[in-house]
Amino acid sequence: MQNNISIRSIDTKGCHQRSIIFSLFSVLFFLGAFVSSAQVTSKIDTTQIRIGEQINYKINVEADSTSLVVFPEGQTFMPLESVEALKIDTTKRDSKFLLSRIYKLTQFDSGVYTIPRQKIIIDEKPFFTDSLKVVVNTIEVDTTKQKLYDIKPIIEVEESGNGRLQFILGVIASIALIALAAFLLYWFVWRKKPLTEEEEIALLPPYDRAKLAIKKLDESQFLMRAEVKEYYSELTFIIRKYLDEKVYDRALESTTAELINRLNLLKDGNQIPLSKETILHIESILQRADLVKFAKSAPDTALAEMDKLTIDKAIDNVKVSLPEPSEEEKLLDQKYKEAQERKKKRRKIWITVAASLFLIVATFVGFGMKYGFGYVKDTIIGHESKELLEGNWVESAYGYPPIFIETPEVLKREEVEVPEEYKDKINTSVFRYLSKKSGLDIQVSTTTFKTTEGQGQPKEMTDDEKAQDLQKTSETYLKQLESQGAKDITVKREKFTTPNGAEGVKTYGTMNLALSEEDIVPAKYNLFLFRAENVRQQIILSWRTDDNYIDDIIERIVDSIELKLDEVEEKEN
Repeated sequence: MQNNISIRSIDTKGCHQRSIIFSLFSVLFFLGAFVSSAQVTSKIDTTQIRIGEQINYKINVEADSTSLVVFPEGQTFMPLESVEALKIDTTKRDSKFLLSRIYKLTQFDSGVYTIPRQKIIIDEKPFFTDSLKVVVNTIEVDTTKQKLYDIKPIIEVEESGNGRLQFILGVIASIALIALAAFLLYWFVWRKKPLTEEEEIALLPPYDRAKLAIKKLDESQFLMRAEVKEYYSELTFIIRKYLDEKVYDRALESTTAELINRLNLLKDGNQIPLSKETILHIESILQRADLVKFAKSAPDTALAEMDKLTIDKAIDNVKVSLPEPSEEEKLLDQKYKEAQERKKKRRKIWITVAASLFLIVATFVGFGMKYGFGYVKDTIIGHESKELLEGNWVESAYGYPPIFIETPEVLKREEVEVPEEYKDKINTSVFRYLSKKSGLDIQVSTTTFKTTEGQGQPKEMTDDEKAQDLQKTSETYLKQLESQGAKDITVKREKFTTPNGAEGVKTYGTMNLALSEEDIVPAKYNLFLFRAENVRQQIILSWRTDDNYIDDIIERIVDSIELKLDEVEEKEN
């Protein structure tokens, strides 16, 4: 009986344990079902391509609509290169969403490559695709169908004509502008303009002008049109104008009585030898003209013609009665005319100078607003750094292994004194360009470490040893700067990689250069160091910062630095 009871107790306990285990399995099953509800697959459209062709790598993710899915970004497909990642395509499948994204991949070297597993994040949980193999084949050339030719010789390529064309157009435009300004100055200032009829008459002597006016009055048709008032007005103006210029300078503004009284006084004072009869004739005609103008009198045509002849004769009598000008008066008159001519000439010169200055200032302001006033000033006056920047640069290789660099001027070889204890160990070549005016200093040097005879190849340097060597070299250069008078030197270091993949160390910073005891200018420096097994290569750039063009020069030089890595490796081997 006791045994039976104990057996039941054991069975009851076992059943309880089985129920617990079953519950745990149920929970794990539902959790696994929830987690496995997201599925990730990948595929490619082809497993073989030729060099440079692209494949479509597609990732499919099936997940709930509330799930947050993060696809891979960037170059995560190495050794294949990602060319483009298309937008994510979303479609609904039953109660879930299917997210698809295509990546375009390529490779430019032949061989067998493996696309690594790609990581996709779904609700902060990582999922991985399978790795895939791709074969990149070379492009075969059938030499039986495609003929082979010799390598063509090097030919000189002429410079592009765009710059020359722009220069020619600029010169033509400048010449045209100057020619236009010169033409306008000549036409409106210096040209002897043809005189009008009024100007030609004004240049005649008073007597000739009066006789010409009588002739024109005779040719007029005032009397035929019965315009007596106009006729007498013109006739009296002729005699008054002549008397105003030769006898009495207020004849035009005087009344008839005032004018006759003045003529009688001048005659009585023996200042003019006019006859009494001439004065009476003039007085009679002036009084008759007053009656015509103010009393509307209308003498007949015959009388009007007779009055004209009388005035003509009176003008002759006045001319005869007036004494000839003396030589002194003629000289004074000639000097007056010459003074007037000089005055006109000075006026023309001032107008020309003012117009030229205005044109220069307007041109300077126009170009200054477009290109900057400092740039225009440096273009006109000249600036060494600007000429270096815009001149014909030289791209060349210096030393061996070669350092390729582009500089505004050719670097010249400098002799370097090597201490006696190092002559059998190193070989150094230095190339340099130094402009004392602009402060630009460019140095390129290569130091080759010789192998001691009988020792074979030197021990291979570790990365730490190379780093220490570059550190020591940069410290030596900084001490050299201090010895040359540089003060307040700041130092920064960072890795530097040339466009063709050569890796080195860049040491750079600022300093103050003492050109003299009182003249201290701010400056900068760049030191590029590259270390191979047997070779140390360095490029030194230093310059003063008080220059508007030097930064562009330095940037262009730095961007052009290249090292031939294959030649360095061959030298090491």
